Amino acid sequence: MMMTMTATTITIMLSTAVMYLTTLISKKNNEDREKSSPFECGFDPKNSARLPFSSRFFLIAVIFMIFDVEIALLLPMPITMTTSSMKSWAMISSAFLLILIIGLYHEWNQGSLEWSN
Repeated sequence: MMMTMTATTITIMLSTAVMYLTTLISKKNNEDREKSSPFECGFDPKNSARLPFSSRFFLIAVIFMIFDVEIALLLPMPITMTTSSMKSWAMISSAFLLILIIGLYHEWNQGSLEWSN
């Protein structure tokens, strides 16, 4: 018991000393104004970051994300066909695809898929 506590104490002290030493060594003393300023791809970081964006673009991005999730749910369907009964697999797959088709029809009907209006 005493040997385990001693080994644990030595390990904690050694790791703390190594972390402190690396912190001291890694400090850079040369402060440069250009290196300390954020890199903004040529844009001035002092200006307002609140620029207007197209809500149509946001809607298309959300629809794209939903499409990605749908694809992730559709990919394992052929694999699950081998482990389940054909009747239940066909019913579940048909119901899922029907829901997706109804959602696509609704988005199309509402005009959400048209980029320019």
